[in-house]
Amino acid sequence: MSAEEISHVLKEGELEKRTDNLLQFWKKKTCVLTTDSLNMYADTHRRSRGKELKLQSIKKVDCVERTGKFVYFTIVTTDNKEMDFRCSWEQNCWNAVITMALIDYQNRKAIQDFKTRQDSESGSPGQEERRMARAP
Repeated sequence: MSAEEISHVLKEGELEKRTDNLLQFWKKKTCVLTTDSLNMYADTHRRSRGKELKLQSIKKVDCVERTGKFVYFTIVTTDNKEMDFRCSWEQNCWNAVITMALIDYQNRKAIQDFKTRQDSESGSPGQEERRMARAP
């Protein structure tokens, strides 16, 4: 993936993230979703050190629930950790945009892996003969 693809911003705005501590407060985060990651900052000017959640470490967006004021959703990581988020009705498409970015990332990765495999197979001697032998 090129640096231009990685830095392409898909959505910016505010999300609330549930804390992991015992009381589980909702903390406002300024978020920037790119084609490669979800970046979260404690302040709107992004001066605080942000947390980066790479799309490659996200398994799925789950448990979408709509209530009177909020849309709640959970991001499940590849190591099965869950992060709960909510956003107001006005910004209710965060879960959908993150899901679509994840699907796009997975598709680009699959194509890249396929091309890499194809290039390595075409470079090995005798590959054409093996392909011909399998053909009906």
